[in-house]
Amino acid sequence: MNKLCIFVGTMVGGYVGGFLGSGFGLMTEIVTSGIGSMVGVYLGWKLAQRIER
Repeated sequence: MNKLCIFVGTMVGGYVGGFLGSGFGLMTEIVTSGIGSMVGVYLGWKLAQRIER
């Protein structure tokens, strides 16, 4: 369950980050996508911890 939540969090976070940065150019989109992915990993990990309790 842990890996699944992290994977989904990474995908959703990367997409949202890329979408938010897309209006400012390609490099900004790549950077914000990476930041969104990192946030998604953290949130997915926290969600998996709550589910496993």
